[in-house]
Amino acid sequence: MADPRVVIVTGMSGAGRSQTADVFEDVGYFVVDNLPSNLITQVVDGAGLHEGRREQMALVVDTRGQLTAEDLEAALLGLHSRGVRTTVLFLDADDATLVRRFEETRRTHPVLTGRLAEKIATERRSFEEIRGNADIIIDTTDLDVHQLRRRIEQAFSNEFPERQMRIDIQSFGFKRGVPRVVDLMFDVRFLPNPHWVPELRPLTGRDDAVRDYVLEQPDSMEFLDQVGTMLHFLIPRYAAEGKSYLTIGIGCTGGRHRSVALADEIGRMITDLGDIEVSISHRDLADAGS
Repeated sequence: MADPRVVIVTGMSGAGRSQTADVFEDVGYFVVDNLPSNLITQVVDGAGLHEGRREQMALVVDTRGQLTAEDLEAALLGLHSRGVRTTVLFLDADDATLVRRFEETRRTHPVLTGRLAEKIATERRSFEEIRGNADIIIDTTDLDVHQLRRRIEQAFSNEFPERQMRIDIQSFGFKRGVPRVVDLMFDVRFLPNPHWVPELRPLTGRDDAVRDYVLEQPDSMEFLDQVGTMLHFLIPRYAAEGKSYLTIGIGCTGGRHRSVALADEIGRMITDLGDIEVSISHRDLADAGS
Protein backbone atom coordinates (compact mmCIF):
# COMPACT_ATOMS: atom_id res chain seq x y z
CA MET A 1 0.00 0.00 0.00
CA ALA A 2 1.25 3.49 -0.85
CA ASP A 3 2.09 5.90 1.96
CA PRO A 4 -0.98 7.92 3.01
CA ARG A 5 -1.09 11.31 1.35
CA VAL A 6 -2.73 14.62 2.31
CA VAL A 7 -2.81 17.70 0.12
CA ILE A 8 -3.83 20.88 1.93
CA VAL A 9 -5.37 23.27 -0.58
CA THR A 10 -5.44 26.89 0.44
CA GLY A 11 -4.91 30.35 -1.02
CA MET A 12 -6.70 33.49 -2.03
CA SER A 13 -10.47 33.52 -2.27
CA GLY A 14 -11.41 33.54 -5.94
CA ALA A 15 -8.15 31.90 -7.04
CA GLY A 16 -9.73 28.53 -7.83
CA ARG A 17 -9.90 26.45 -4.66
CA SER A 18 -13.27 24.89 -5.52
CA GLN A 19 -12.14 23.97 -9.03
CA THR A 20 -8.97 22.48 -7.58
CA ALA A 21 -11.01 20.40 -5.13
CA ASP A 22 -12.98 19.06 -8.10
CA VAL A 23 -9.76 17.97 -9.80
CA PHE A 24 -8.61 16.01 -6.77
CA GLU A 25 -12.04 14.44 -6.37
CA ASP A 26 -12.03 13.39 -10.03
CA VAL A 27 -8.81 11.42 -9.58
CA GLY A 28 -9.97 9.60 -6.47
CA TYR A 29 -8.94 11.76 -3.53
CA PHE A 30 -11.33 12.02 -0.58
CA VAL A 31 -12.01 15.78 -0.47
CA VAL A 32 -13.15 17.85 2.49
CA ASP A 33 -13.99 21.48 1.71
CA ASN A 34 -14.25 24.51 4.00
CA LEU A 35 -12.47 22.73 6.83
CA PRO A 36 -11.67 24.66 10.04
CA SER A 37 -7.90 24.62 10.38
CA ASN A 38 -7.94 23.29 13.94
CA LEU A 39 -9.76 20.15 12.75
CA ILE A 40 -7.24 19.01 10.14
CA THR A 41 -5.65 16.24 12.19
CA GLN A 42 -8.99 15.16 13.66
CA VAL A 43 -10.54 14.79 10.21
CA VAL A 44 -7.55 12.78 8.97
CA ASP A 45 -7.79 10.56 12.04
CA GLY A 46 -11.52 10.11 11.57
CA ALA A 47 -11.09 9.18 7.92
CA GLY A 48 -8.60 6.48 8.90
CA LEU A 49 -5.95 7.70 6.50
CA HIS A 50 -2.95 6.67 8.54
CA GLU A 51 -4.67 3.37 9.41
CA GLY A 52 -5.01 2.38 5.77
CA ARG A 53 -8.78 2.84 5.36
CA ARG A 54 -8.05 5.65 2.90
CA GLU A 55 -4.90 6.53 1.00
CA GLN A 56 -5.36 10.07 -0.32
CA MET A 57 -7.14 13.15 0.97
CA ALA A 58 -7.36 16.77 -0.13
CA LEU A 59 -8.37 19.27 2.53
CA VAL A 60 -9.50 22.74 1.48
CA VAL A 61 -8.75 25.28 4.21
CA ASP A 62 -9.17 29.01 3.73
CA THR A 63 -10.06 32.29 5.37
CA ARG A 64 -13.46 30.91 6.39
CA GLY A 65 -11.63 28.25 8.43
CA GLN A 66 -9.51 30.87 10.20
CA LEU A 67 -6.29 29.38 8.86
CA THR A 68 -3.11 30.75 10.43
CA ALA A 69 0.51 29.84 9.87
CA GLU A 70 0.68 28.49 13.42
CA ASP A 71 -2.38 26.27 12.93
CA LEU A 72 -0.99 24.96 9.67
CA GLU A 73 2.42 24.19 11.18
CA ALA A 74 0.80 22.34 14.08
CA ALA A 75 -1.37 20.32 11.70
CA LEU A 76 1.62 19.41 9.50
CA LEU A 77 3.64 18.28 12.53
CA GLY A 78 0.72 16.14 13.64
CA LEU A 79 0.36 14.54 10.23
CA HIS A 80 4.08 13.91 9.88
CA SER A 81 4.11 12.15 13.27
CA ARG A 82 1.47 9.80 11.87
CA GLY A 83 3.56 8.98 8.81
CA VAL A 84 1.34 10.96 6.45
CA ARG A 85 2.99 12.66 3.49
CA THR A 86 1.75 16.23 3.12
CA THR A 87 1.83 18.90 0.44
CA VAL A 88 0.59 22.45 0.86
CA LEU A 89 -0.82 23.80 -2.41
CA PHE A 90 -1.37 27.58 -2.47
CA LEU A 91 -3.56 29.13 -5.17
CA ASP A 92 -3.06 32.78 -6.07
CA ALA A 93 -4.05 35.38 -8.65
CA ASP A 94 -3.38 39.06 -9.06
CA ASP A 95 -5.69 41.52 -7.31
CA ALA A 96 -7.35 42.81 -10.48
CA THR A 97 -8.28 39.28 -11.51
CA LEU A 98 -9.70 38.49 -8.07
CA VAL A 99 -11.79 41.68 -8.12
CA ARG A 100 -13.11 40.81 -11.59
CA ARG A 101 -14.01 37.25 -10.60
CA PHE A 102 -15.94 38.37 -7.53
CA GLU A 103 -17.76 41.06 -9.49
CA GLU A 104 -18.66 38.65 -12.29
CA THR A 105 -19.97 35.95 -9.97
CA ARG A 106 -21.44 38.33 -7.36
CA ARG A 107 -20.06 36.11 -4.63
CA THR A 108 -19.48 37.48 -1.13
CA HIS A 109 -15.86 37.72 -0.07
CA PRO A 110 -15.20 35.90 3.24
CA VAL A 111 -13.45 38.91 4.77
CA LEU A 112 -16.35 40.79 6.30
CA THR A 113 -15.28 44.44 6.45
CA GLY A 114 -14.12 46.95 3.86
CA ARG A 115 -14.54 47.37 0.15
CA LEU A 116 -13.74 44.42 -2.10
CA ALA A 117 -10.21 45.59 -2.88
CA GLU A 118 -9.56 46.15 0.83
CA LYS A 119 -10.87 42.67 1.69
CA ILE A 120 -8.51 41.12 -0.85
CA ALA A 121 -5.59 43.11 0.56
CA THR A 122 -6.46 42.01 4.10
CA GLU A 123 -6.63 38.36 3.09
CA ARG A 124 -3.36 38.61 1.17
CA ARG A 125 -1.58 39.98 4.23
CA SER A 126 -2.95 37.17 6.39
CA PHE A 127 -1.64 34.58 3.94
CA GLU A 128 1.88 35.99 3.48
CA GLU A 129 3.65 33.47 5.72
CA ILE A 130 1.59 30.51 4.55
CA ARG A 131 2.23 31.38 0.91
CA GLY A 132 5.94 31.68 1.62
CA ASN A 133 6.05 28.20 3.16
CA ALA A 134 3.82 26.45 0.60
CA ASP A 135 5.24 23.49 -1.29
CA ILE A 136 3.52 24.41 -4.55
CA ILE A 137 2.15 27.79 -5.67
CA ILE A 138 -0.09 28.02 -8.73
CA ASP A 139 -0.94 31.45 -10.14
CA THR A 140 -4.36 31.18 -11.79
CA THR A 141 -4.46 34.74 -13.15
CA ASP A 142 -4.38 33.66 -16.79
CA LEU A 143 -5.80 30.15 -16.38
CA ASP A 144 -9.27 28.89 -17.22
CA VAL A 145 -10.61 25.76 -15.49
CA HIS A 146 -9.11 23.42 -18.10
CA GLN A 147 -5.67 25.01 -17.88
CA LEU A 148 -5.86 24.90 -14.08
CA ARG A 149 -6.61 21.19 -14.23
CA ARG A 150 -3.62 20.62 -16.48
CA ARG A 151 -1.36 22.64 -14.19
CA ILE A 152 -2.45 20.61 -11.17
CA GLU A 153 -2.01 17.34 -13.03
CA GLN A 154 1.49 18.38 -14.02
CA ALA A 155 2.37 19.36 -10.45
CA PHE A 156 1.10 16.04 -9.09
CA SER A 157 2.02 13.87 -12.07
CA ASN A 158 3.68 11.26 -9.84
CA GLU A 159 0.61 11.02 -7.62
CA PHE A 160 -2.30 11.02 -10.05
CA PRO A 161 -3.28 7.88 -11.95
CA GLU A 162 -2.84 7.90 -15.70
CA ARG A 163 -5.84 9.46 -17.37
CA GLN A 164 -7.34 8.86 -20.74
CA MET A 165 -6.45 11.59 -23.22
CA ARG A 166 -9.39 13.93 -23.75
CA ILE A 167 -9.71 16.09 -26.84
CA ASP A 168 -12.30 18.84 -27.19
CA ILE A 169 -13.01 20.06 -30.72
CA GLN A 170 -14.82 23.36 -31.13
CA SER A 171 -16.04 24.95 -34.32
CA PHE A 172 -16.38 28.72 -34.30
CA GLY A 173 -16.78 31.79 -36.49
CA PHE A 174 -13.96 34.32 -36.70
CA LYS A 175 -16.50 37.14 -36.88
CA ARG A 176 -17.30 36.49 -33.21
CA GLY A 177 -13.68 36.14 -32.20
CA VAL A 178 -11.30 33.29 -31.54
CA PRO A 179 -12.01 31.09 -28.49
CA ARG A 180 -9.88 32.19 -25.54
CA VAL A 181 -8.38 28.76 -24.94
CA VAL A 182 -7.27 26.73 -27.94
CA ASP A 183 -4.20 24.49 -28.13
CA LEU A 184 -4.38 23.92 -31.88
CA MET A 185 -6.37 26.10 -34.28
CA PHE A 186 -7.17 25.59 -37.97
CA ASP A 187 -8.59 28.30 -40.23
CA VAL A 188 -10.74 26.71 -42.96
CA ARG A 189 -11.77 29.92 -44.71
CA PHE A 190 -9.64 28.83 -47.68
CA LEU A 191 -12.50 26.52 -48.74
CA PRO A 192 -15.50 27.62 -50.86
CA ASN A 193 -18.21 29.04 -48.62
CA PRO A 194 -21.62 27.31 -48.68
CA HIS A 195 -23.12 30.59 -47.50
CA TRP A 196 -22.99 31.79 -51.11
CA VAL A 197 -24.97 28.79 -52.38
CA PRO A 198 -28.62 29.87 -51.95
CA GLU A 199 -30.02 26.42 -51.18
CA LEU A 200 -27.27 25.74 -48.61
CA ARG A 201 -27.27 29.11 -46.86
CA PRO A 202 -30.10 28.33 -44.37
CA LEU A 203 -28.59 24.94 -43.52
CA THR A 204 -25.63 24.09 -41.27
CA GLY A 205 -22.61 21.84 -41.48
CA ARG A 206 -24.61 19.14 -39.71
CA ASP A 207 -26.94 18.83 -42.69
CA ASP A 208 -25.92 16.22 -45.25
CA ALA A 209 -26.12 18.65 -48.17
CA VAL A 210 -23.66 21.09 -46.59
CA ARG A 211 -21.41 18.33 -45.29
CA ASP A 212 -21.22 16.75 -48.75
CA TYR A 213 -20.54 20.12 -50.37
CA VAL A 214 -17.67 20.83 -47.97
CA LEU A 215 -16.10 17.37 -48.05
CA GLU A 216 -16.34 17.06 -51.82
CA GLN A 217 -13.96 19.98 -52.27
CA PRO A 218 -10.54 18.62 -53.35
CA ASP A 219 -8.78 20.84 -50.82
CA SER A 220 -10.97 19.50 -48.02
CA MET A 221 -9.67 15.97 -48.39
CA GLU A 222 -6.08 17.19 -48.62
CA PHE A 223 -6.63 19.31 -45.51
CA LEU A 224 -8.07 16.36 -43.57
CA ASP A 225 -5.19 14.13 -44.65
CA GLN A 226 -2.67 16.72 -43.45
CA VAL A 227 -4.49 17.28 -40.15
CA GLY A 228 -4.78 13.53 -39.60
CA THR A 229 -1.05 13.08 -40.12
CA MET A 230 -0.28 15.95 -37.74
CA LEU A 231 -2.57 14.66 -34.99
CA HIS A 232 -1.28 11.12 -35.37
CA PHE A 233 2.17 12.58 -34.71
CA LEU A 234 1.24 15.03 -31.95
CA ILE A 235 -1.25 13.21 -29.73
CA PRO A 236 1.02 10.43 -28.43
CA ARG A 237 3.80 12.97 -27.87
CA TYR A 238 1.49 15.24 -25.91
CA ALA A 239 0.45 12.23 -23.84
CA ALA A 240 4.09 11.27 -23.22
CA GLU A 241 4.68 14.76 -21.81
CA GLY A 242 1.78 14.37 -19.38
CA LYS A 243 -0.76 16.41 -21.33
CA SER A 244 -4.15 14.75 -20.99
CA TYR A 245 -6.41 17.53 -22.26
CA LEU A 246 -6.21 19.07 -25.74
CA THR A 247 -8.48 21.69 -27.31
CA ILE A 248 -8.71 22.04 -31.08
CA GLY A 249 -10.44 25.00 -32.71
CA ILE A 250 -11.80 24.89 -36.28
CA GLY A 251 -12.78 28.31 -37.57
CA CYS A 252 -14.59 29.68 -40.61
CA THR A 253 -16.24 33.04 -41.17
CA GLY A 254 -19.49 32.58 -39.28
CA GLY A 255 -19.14 29.18 -37.66
CA ARG A 256 -22.17 27.51 -39.29
CA HIS A 257 -21.01 25.59 -42.35
CA ARG A 258 -17.40 24.72 -43.11
CA SER A 259 -16.02 24.65 -39.59
CA VAL A 260 -18.96 22.56 -38.33
CA ALA A 261 -18.66 19.90 -41.03
CA LEU A 262 -14.89 19.65 -40.63
CA ALA A 263 -14.97 19.62 -36.83
CA ASP A 264 -17.31 16.63 -36.94
CA GLU A 265 -15.08 14.89 -39.48
CA ILE A 266 -11.92 15.51 -37.46
CA GLY A 267 -13.70 14.16 -34.39
CA ARG A 268 -14.38 10.92 -36.23
CA MET A 269 -10.75 10.74 -37.36
CA ILE A 270 -9.44 11.17 -33.81
CA THR A 271 -11.84 8.56 -32.42
CA ASP A 272 -10.29 6.09 -34.85
CA LEU A 273 -6.82 6.72 -33.38
CA GLY A 274 -7.59 4.69 -30.24
CA ASP A 275 -8.15 5.28 -26.52
CA ILE A 276 -9.12 8.94 -26.69
CA GLU A 277 -12.21 10.66 -25.30
CA VAL A 278 -13.51 13.10 -27.91
CA SER A 279 -16.11 15.82 -27.44
CA ILE A 280 -17.33 18.19 -30.16
CA SER A 281 -19.10 21.51 -29.72
CA HIS A 282 -20.24 24.14 -32.20
CA ARG A 283 -20.06 27.57 -30.60
CA ASP A 284 -21.71 29.61 -33.33
CA LEU A 285 -24.04 27.08 -34.93
CA ALA A 286 -27.12 29.22 -34.29
CA ASP A 287 -25.62 32.32 -35.93
CA ALA A 288 -26.65 33.45 -39.41
CA GLY A 289 -23.89 33.44 -42.00
CA SER A 290 -20.84 31.28 -42.50
